[in-house]
Amino acid sequence: MNLKFVSFAALFLLCHAASAYDFSGRESAPRAQEIEIRSRAIVAFSPNGQATSVIVDAIRHAKKQILVQAYSFTSKPILSALLDARERGVDVEVIADKENDRGRYSGATYMANHGVPVWIDDSVRIAHNKVMIFDGKSVLTGSFNFSMSAQKNNAENILLVENSPELAAAYIEDWKWRQSLSRKFSR
Repeated sequence: MNLKFVSFAALFLLCHAASAYDFSGRESAPRAQEIEIRSRAIVAFSPNGQATSVIVDAIRHAKKQILVQAYSFTSKPILSALLDARERGVDVEVIADKENDRGRYSGATYMANHGVPVWIDDSVRIAHNKVMIFDGKSVLTGSFNFSMSAQKNNAENILLVENSPELAAAYIEDWKWRQSLSRKFSR
């Protein structure tokens, strides 16, 4: 089985891009932080593992808000689950890499066409984040792009850390920083 549940109490170091890499003249990334985590973690792997189902399940359990940062954003099950969340009253907001705004239909287009606010992060060469923050208390991250290719063809991983408001706060700070450097997506 490619899905593991892990309980842990450990220090987690968040490493953000150093300001030396920000050539835009804009404010640098939020500082690196040590955060003590006392929560449950779920890990999954691909190809053909359970990463997509873990992500969809986390989306289904969100009650108030889902903040998304996506590079590749084409997985139909993930996009559908996000829209279902929005329809049940969850605030869903997306920051996507500029590859999602190349004049073709993309996950960003799909979300925006359904009323989900979308920003395009084009202030860096690649907005390579793969992050979802749920209800200000749980964080999903890893190498897994939100795409079918990540599920079927690539060696990828996800880590969902549940019930860690301190960790979520650090990721929310970064999400807001990336949003401030992004432009509103419009079709």
